Amino acid sequence: MASIIPLLTEFEKGHISERQPLPERYLGLSDAEMDARIAAARAQLAGRLVILGHHYQRDEVIKFADYTGDSFRLARQIATRPEADYIVFCGVHFMAESADVLAAPHQQVILPDLTAGCSMSDMAAPDQLESCWEELTQMGIPGVVPVTYINSAASIKAFVGERGGSVCTSSNAAATFRWAFARGERVLFLPDQHLGRNTAYTMGIPLADMVVWDPDEIFGGLDPDQVLRARMILWKGLCSVHERFTVPQIDAVRRQHPGIRVIVHPEVAWDVVQAADASGSTEYILKTVRNSPPGSVWAVGTEVHLVNRLANELAPERTVMSLDRFGCLCSTMFRISPNHLLWILEELVDGRVHNRVRVPDAQKHWTRVALDRMLSTS
Repeated sequence: MASIIPLLTEFEKGHISERQPLPERYLGLSDAEMDARIAAARAQLAGRLVILGHHYQRDEVIKFADYTGDSFRLARQIATRPEADYIVFCGVHFMAESADVLAAPHQQVILPDLTAGCSMSDMAAPDQLESCWEELTQMGIPGVVPVTYINSAASIKAFVGERGGSVCTSSNAAATFRWAFARGERVLFLPDQHLGRNTAYTMGIPLADMVVWDPDEIFGGLDPDQVLRARMILWKGLCSVHERFTVPQIDAVRRQHPGIRVIVHPEVAWDVVQAADASGSTEYILKTVRNSPPGSVWAVGTEVHLVNRLANELAPERTVMSLDRFGCLCSTMFRISPNHLLWILEELVDGRVHNRVRVPDAQKHWTRVALDRMLSTS
């Protein structure tokens, strides 16, 4: 395979010296051999190890997780395992960063493949947020409380925490917005405009009271009067997976399956949420579909690995399908392979740590403040 050097994200620039490539001896292994060796390594590490797996992970990886869930649930699990020396996070880099901030001093957080990033997270760079904050000040916009989605770098979380803001997840976004509005007149929400818009709209905030801040434009491409009239200042960012779901897809699935229920993640566009029957976090989606009456038929608008697992779990009593007939794969999450997991665990057995994620000490305090505000908000 030809050697390709990709452009590095801000996360990778800070961790490039620690990135270790997957050794060739871990390529070409059979599924059976990998399963057996992963199980053996887990057994040897026993209580010293905890594996966290996000819902969007592939089946071959998620089956080895001690805890599965969305970002919020997994963040909560870290405190329940203080005896573990190693936290292997099968997710993406911003999740591992949050785990490092919330972990005990003796715990080491490992991301099996450091190239597992998040395109949404990369849409908000620290220098862009600093410029935005300065420009809002220059425009004379008062009472701005910053809130960042957990899908953001630790540097963004630290900036928000230092300025009186909080982190949120899709599970507690509405509660966090209520918390923020109790402290200011308007919310600056980043990086996902769709989650911000959909959540605020369900809280009764009209679309006319929301503006989109384009970080590539001077003053966000807005004039002061527009921002002064707004209650929500939405960063121009999105999830490339959830952006794929559309209203025509909903119309098509309703024609093909009369009586079908459509449930989507709030990272989809506003018109898609309006056309669906329900919307909520991955945990909400799982709970709603699992608790639906036998015989229910569902189209689910979120990452395909979660949808397929839910379909297999509930068949034949309920029918579950992806809203996008081609499936929507999170390609960066997919980079965590069983090969990487096996390598990391066997090296831990031999006392070697690879691909450790460490948030700089200068960022840890305010990142922790922002995350603690998230964990205390429900």
